[in-house]
Amino acid sequence: MRNILKAIIFDLDGTLLNRDLSLKNFVEHQYDRYDAFQHVKKEVWVQRFIELDERGYVWKDRVYQSLIDEFEVKLDRQVLLDDYIEGFQYHCVGFPGMVEMLNYLKEKNLKLGVITNGYERFQDNNIQSLKISHYFEVILISEREGIRKPNPEIFLRAANELGVKPEESIYVGDHPNNDIEACLNVGMRSIWKKDELYNQPMDSTWTIKELSEIRDIVARLELKKYD
Repeated sequence: MRNILKAIIFDLDGTLLNRDLSLKNFVEHQYDRYDAFQHVKKEVWVQRFIELDERGYVWKDRVYQSLIDEFEVKLDRQVLLDDYIEGFQYHCVGFPGMVEMLNYLKEKNLKLGVITNGYERFQDNNIQSLKISHYFEVILISEREGIRKPNPEIFLRAANELGVKPEESIYVGDHPNNDIEACLNVGMRSIWKKDELYNQPMDSTWTIKELSEIRDIVARLELKKYD
């Protein structure tokens, strides 16, 4: 018999935050503000940035240095990096249905949390930009915690701070290994937010395309309590 659901914990990038669109918005805006880029076509610059970024797995100091070298940009990478750190938050876009879904979960008295890899200040700014921090009782950011997904400790820490058992929790994420496999390994159930660039995880408990589908999953689980 399954444990009653008490908490749902979310990944940030690619799950709540539409990072691909947010990054594109930021890079286009940054391009427009710097004359040093103008000898490169905008679409070329933006596409190359996105390629080098590797969906956030390459930190921007390396991305900017590669762009500077490749396109012979006469600008210090630190200037661009500082601009990215401060400016990205103003271009953050959540996935459709995010707020409605979070409101529904709070109405169901579920405890909510976030586990995300990344730099503390940067990720805190992005969460604030989405105006969703008040929904979460726990926000664990890898730099602040000194530990990163997929290490099981960060998942166990989140459950402990929420006052629930791992098996009373669901983790929602887009990465097959860092999110889905990792949370299953500590006894949590999982919701994989489908991403066409990743192969489907072998053992995800549920798969969704839209955040609104989480409401349906929770509603079905609620009905099962009375079976």
